[in-house]
Parts: sequence; C-alpha cells; structure tokens
Amino acid sequence: MKNFLHLIKSVLNALEIRPLLTFRAISHLPSFARDWSRLNSLRSNSDIWPLGELRPCLTDFDQESGQATGDYFHQDLYVAQKIYERRPIRHVDVGSRIDGFVAHVASFRQIEVLDIRPLISKVPHIQFSQLDLMQPLPPERLSCCDSLSCLHTLEHFGLGRYSDTIDPNGYKIGFAHLVQLLKPAGIFYFSVPIGPQRIEFNAHRVFSIQHLLDLFQQYSLEILRFSYVNDAGDLIADALLSPDLIQNNCHVHYGCGIFELRKTSTQ
Repeated sequence: MKNFLHLIKSVLNALEIRPLLTFRAISHLPSFARDWSRLNSLRSNSDIWPLGELRPCLTDFDQESGQATGDYFHQDLYVAQKIYERRPIRHVDVGSRIDGFVAHVASFRQIEVLDIRPLISKVPHIQFSQLDLMQPLPPERLSCCDSLSCLHTLEHFGLGRYSDTIDPNGYKIGFAHLVQLLKPAGIFYFSVPIGPQRIEFNAHRVFSIQHLLDLFQQYSLEILRFSYVNDAGDLIADALLSPDLIQNNCHVHYGCGIFELRKTSTQ
C-alpha cells in the first residue's frame, strides 16, 4: 500500500499536479475576497491607480520570505564562495543550475558553461557551449581549465531525462570526461545526491559515499574538503569523512555530498 501511494505521488508530481498546493490555494480564497473588498472600499473615485485584471496569488499568504535551505541553496552558495576565494584563471562548469550557482559566479567573474541542453539567453560573464559530456571531448577541451564544477548533474547521465543516451554506465563515461577537462593540480567542485545507492528512474541516481571514493581513487583525485546537506536540508560544512559517515552515507536517505577535489595525475 505504501509503495502504491508513493507511485501515485510520483506520477502526480511528474504531471505537475499538486493536490496539497491546490488545497492551500482554495483555503486562501476567503482571504483574497476579504482583501479585495477592503481595497475597493478604501479607494477613492479619483484614485490614480486604475484596477487592472485580477491576478490572485493564493499560495503567498503564509509563505516564508524565502527558502534558505536544501541541496541547491547550500551547494550553489558554498561552492561560489570557494571559487571567489581561490580566484582561478579559467573556471568551467558542467550542467549546474544557471539561475543558482552559475548566476552567483557570474556576478563576480567570467564562467564558461557546458551543457547538453541549449541556453537561449545571452548573459554577461556567462560563456555557453552546448556539449554532450557522454561523447569524447574535442581536442581543445582537453586539460583546458584549472577550475571545474559539476553540481547535482552527474546523477542524470545515461538516464534519458535530458535527451541523453540511455546507458547504465553513463555517469562513469561522463566522470572520465570531466576529469579530462581539468589540468593537473586543478580543483574540481563536485556534488551528487548521496544515500543508499540506487537509481530513481528517470530522475537521478543516488550514490553511496564508498562508491564515490572508489571513483575518485580511480581517477587520482584527492579530497581537499567534504561537506554535505542532510535530510533536513541543513549544510554540514567541512565534515570529517569518518568510517561511520562512509559506511552509513552520512546517515541520510537523500542528501547531497559536496566535494572539493584536486587532480593529482596527468591523465
């Protein structure tokens, strides 16, 4: 029964049907009507502000001022701050959120963005190229940067969510190409969902920490710092990767592991 209810919820979310959000909106209709009536009663006939069409915002009545929690909020801000501190010569990003991390970095420096999806908008300080990281890199991209980021992206490779090729090993292919972008001694800011290892098709993979450590070792990547976002949406910065955290995946079901890595080989 529990699995069936979870399936129904997943299907409704995929169809962008939000029953709870709809109920919240309906519950605020009396407040909307009250405020509309109050505004009309206070306006004078000579009011310089004519009333246009109605645009009810029914879910904003009881919202917080903003959301300062969760994977994307913390990783985007945290890694952007690290790049500001390091001031690399050339920073390349692969697939991270344009309206989050990329925008943060573009506010203070140039950033090159590679993504399998197109980007129509032209924004100062953002140099965009459409590129499929599951395909071999063009020669000019090999060892092209001293600083690289790929945040909440690799988990999608090979699952077809963004029109990429279905491939169970897509994340391995993509990771190998990410390492090839980076110069020796370059810094790699990398994040993916962490928890008990699984595929939640076709949304993403969730990586166990041990699997990630094995992947880093295979490509001669040294861990400089590790931080993570827990299931409550809080950032645990500069955490010590103890045997307990490794074995139990930081005690999260769906968290976010944020790694600052250094490439120590010439491959």
